[in-house]
Amino acid sequence: MTVLVALSSIASEQMTATEKTQKRCVQLLDYLASNSEAKVRYPASDMIMNIHSDASYLSEPSAQSRTCGHFFMGSTPKNAKPIFINGAFYVNTTIIRQFIVASAAEAELSALFRNCQDGIIFRLTLSNLGHPQPKTPVHCDNATAVGIASNTVKRQRSRAMEMRFFWIGDKVSQQM
Repeated sequence: MTVLVALSSIASEQMTATEKTQKRCVQLLDYLASNSEAKVRYPASDMIMNIHSDASYLSEPSAQSRTCGHFFMGSTPKNAKPIFINGAFYVNTTIIRQFIVASAAEAELSALFRNCQDGIIFRLTLSNLGHPQPKTPVHCDNATAVGIASNTVKRQRSRAMEMRFFWIGDKVSQQM
């Protein structure tokens, strides 16, 4: 899981590989060789799915941005207590290809959109396996994206931001 972003970036450059791509491949292989004993641990938890959502703005070639989601089983966060981060059962890392986002907040909102859509499938699966889920805790480090999702920031539904990303605000208002 620690190499997904690097692997994805290298894979996206396959068709137009350069010497820089080769250096990145060698660096990745060196990393894998020096960390051959890496392990993921899964301690017992309350079986509450948590999502950490993040994005990087204009970090890929051709003015593209990247989204990432870290899905893990933990507990419901309590105020003023650090969250217990368990090993991920799913990691999603993608490059936003359909369009170029106009800001870091839009990239973060795109990540929230993608990760919460995946989260709905996992919520249903967990419920069917006998682990009913409360509202899913989703962590995002961008205050503007959180404000748009929770409807605490005044927004205008214009073409300045991709309209489908406002779906996340609808899910928050539905207490999901």
